[in-house]
Amino acid sequence: MQREYSFKDIEKKWQEEWEKSQIYKTDEIYDKEKYYVLCMFPYPSGKLHMGHVRNYAIGDVVARYKRMKGFNVLHPMGYDAFGLPAENAAIKHGLEPADWTYSNMAEMTEQIKKLGMSYDWDRQLATCTPEYYKWMQWIFIQFYNRGLVYKKENPVNWCPSCQTVLANEQVVDGECERCGTVVTKKDLSQWYFRITDYADRLLDGLDNLPNWPNKVKVMQKNWIGRSEGTTIIFDVFDSDEKIDVFTTRADTVFGATCMVLAPEHALVKKFVAGTEYDDEVNKYIEEVKHLTDIERSSTAKEKTGVFIGKYCINPLNGKKIPIFISDYVLLGYGSGAIMVVPAHDQRDFEFAKKFDLEIIPVVEPSDESIDINNLTEAFVAEGKMINSGEFDGLYSGEALDKIVAKLAEKNIAEKTVNYKLRDWLISRQRYWGTPIPMIYCEHCGWVPEKEENLPVLLPEDVEFTGKGKSPIASSKTFADTVCPKCGQPATREIDTMDTFLDSSWYFLRFCDANNADKIFDTKKTDYWMNVDQYIGGVEHAILHLLYARFFQMVFYDMGLVKTTEPFENLLTQGMVIKDGRKMSKSIGNVVTPAEICGKYGTDTARLFILFAAPPEKELDWSDSGVEGSHRFINRVYKMVFENVEEFKDIVADETPISKEDKELLFILNSTVKKVGEDIGDRFNFNTAISMIMELVNAMYKYKESENFNAKLFRAVIEKLVVILSPFTPFVCEEMWEALGKKESVTLESWPVIDEKALVRDTIEIVIQINGKVKEKIDVPTKATKQDLETAALENQKISALIYGKTIVKVIAVPGRLVNIVVK
Repeated sequence: MQREYSFKDIEKKWQEEWEKSQIYKTDEIYDKEKYYVLCMFPYPSGKLHMGHVRNYAIGDVVARYKRMKGFNVLHPMGYDAFGLPAENAAIKHGLEPADWTYSNMAEMTEQIKKLGMSYDWDRQLATCTPEYYKWMQWIFIQFYNRGLVYKKENPVNWCPSCQTVLANEQVVDGECERCGTVVTKKDLSQWYFRITDYADRLLDGLDNLPNWPNKVKVMQKNWIGRSEGTTIIFDVFDSDEKIDVFTTRADTVFGATCMVLAPEHALVKKFVAGTEYDDEVNKYIEEVKHLTDIERSSTAKEKTGVFIGKYCINPLNGKKIPIFISDYVLLGYGSGAIMVVPAHDQRDFEFAKKFDLEIIPVVEPSDESIDINNLTEAFVAEGKMINSGEFDGLYSGEALDKIVAKLAEKNIAEKTVNYKLRDWLISRQRYWGTPIPMIYCEHCGWVPEKEENLPVLLPEDVEFTGKGKSPIASSKTFADTVCPKCGQPATREIDTMDTFLDSSWYFLRFCDANNADKIFDTKKTDYWMNVDQYIGGVEHAILHLLYARFFQMVFYDMGLVKTTEPFENLLTQGMVIKDGRKMSKSIGNVVTPAEICGKYGTDTARLFILFAAPPEKELDWSDSGVEGSHRFINRVYKMVFENVEEFKDIVADETPISKEDKELLFILNSTVKKVGEDIGDRFNFNTAISMIMELVNAMYKYKESENFNAKLFRAVIEKLVVILSPFTPFVCEEMWEALGKKESVTLESWPVIDEKALVRDTIEIVIQINGKVKEKIDVPTKATKQDLETAALENQKISALIYGKTIVKVIAVPGRLVNIVVK
């Protein structure tokens, strides 16, 4: 019986069947071992791209395999649904953000279901629903009550034309993406989370994540940026003011020839007010407002700055050194002030060269080829102290301790631990986000909303103009309320929360997604957590993963969870590219899932994207590779349906009769073993698929052998369909049904490996004459060198070829070959 592979009909049929049977619905079975596999949930943009397909296909293969291995698998999906694009749609097209978002979610859900993903859709969540953001507001209040939330003034991106705050991603080359106006900074009072309270725990916890990519852990360590150093107090000449400086190189204080402050430093405007430096300094401050911290910190950027007319005193040698401001010093790191040691810091060296500052070396290198008095770049290593008074001759490390001790005796220095990590600014002057559940009362100050009044709902009577304050400010029903503490008239906060908050705990809500009474049932989270396998793009390596770890640690301290880390294993999949470049509409190299699935079928798309490259590597799209994957599926489909009629009266039996039977069973069991290890342990999906392809080749070869055994062939085909099904679920369901099976292949157990079948009685070796292959023969697996030599020389074909020639030597390599050297 031959049937055409009609993938559209097959996919429609089984998608409907899976939904009808709710085969992927997951319940808590507390006496069964669980496995929680989670792909980072998407923003509902409305259209899937190939990166989505790769991410979800990886997770789905793992989920299907783990089910077959007997685990109770949690594999949910939802949407990170708040965000700026919905608000932009409201501004540009007059669409309600909710309508735009829910429409996109419906479209994406339909697309994802067509991909055959085995999600439990009963657990679907969306962060924009009141049912979800009610608990986000509850979390905010708990953090506030624990002292982890505070409000302070902070500069934000501001468009003078649109009269609105801009997110960093809305600032393009220093201009507003909406109108092209140069963006400035404006101080606003905003809410913060004290993530810095957890800096050491976040850093130390990385050592307990052996199954995370090292590059991700390094990125997080660098972002937290813990450094041990010294805070030194410098007196300002002719002033009562003092400036604190953090340095990790207190051994170089004698080499400090300048002080540089961040332009935003509180003392700057005070120092220049009413002086000849006032205009130039303020002009520079305004220019710096157009730069991001990343731009300011770039080592490639030319150094700029302005002298502010003041000097401070080097606390060790008493020298008067000038004070500048420069954009490469950030207010958020240390104290916003640095001592400039040009000889021993490259950025300081470049700054000194630009402004013709004195360069005093204080550390002498052991390398005599370096002329310390005529440096072409900073010498940043340690060495022997020079030009450092009583500390000359000491090694840097020893000198550092002694210098700190001397300064500490004068009460102008102390050992300090500093972090690059800043507290988390979570306020957004946006509409489409979780309302911050805080109320301002003239009598009580800021007060959290009562928990029984949650959720604080987004107002619907708002106007989207793209200008002015948050659209929430236009609501006539939202802001006016009463104080939860004293009952007097009060005003609601109109800011919403950073959307990163919503994605910092969603993995816990998936464990109990429909609970209306509490954030989640801890019995369920205790069962499902941690996430056994988390999968997503490396672009989320820092912020999302750091914030999720922070939330988990706070929840641990609250007694809500049992562990301090949420994700046991992490896989960061590579990008999908085409022609060596990122897919882009402007380049014209975009390949859409709809296009590929429509032409070749979903199973082909899944198979190719898993076969083309290891998951952590970039995947370069190949049309010929897609066609090759489609041909392979057709080969398997053809092999099954060519034998369906014959199989009706045949019972599968793996008992081997001939050597061909044994060889096929060896390949089958080797494949089952390799594929299981590649999916479950190594995520080498490409090599797993390659092994399955080799099995199919062996099956076609076996089908033509004289000793063809239909019972065994049926058994091998059944196992082939089972191990292929995690990769290509639709076609495997169709083939499984054709083989007479009543239940879904998803419910099958992963095949048990027959260890005896993995031991070959015989092995094929090659016989060479003078290094050239002339024959292949089967020999006992345990054949010795002598056995191989005898077998080769007694072979009829070989005997004829060496007849009349002199045998110089015979080289026998057990398990591989025999080489007969003749002349």
